[in-house]
Amino acid sequence: MDNWRKSSYSGEGDGNECVEIANSPTHVAVRDSKAPADRILTFPTGAFTPFIEALKSAHSTVTDFARFRG
Repeated sequence: MDNWRKSSYSGEGDGNECVEIANSPTHVAVRDSKAPADRILTFPTGAFTPFIEALKSAHSTVTDFARFRG
C-alpha cells in the first residue's frame, strides 16, 4: 500500500507522532509514522470500524491512544 495518510489531528508538534492509514478495496493498514518501515497492522475492511469504535470507548481522544501505544 502506498497511499498512506496521517490523521487530521496531526498538527504542529504531533505531526511525527501519530498513526497513518492506507486502504485498498479489501484492507485497511495502520502504521506508526515515527517508524514507517516497522510493523504494519492490516485489517479486513469490515473489521477496521469496530477496531476504531473499541479504541474510542477505551480512550477519549486520539492523543490518549498515542499515549496508550507508547
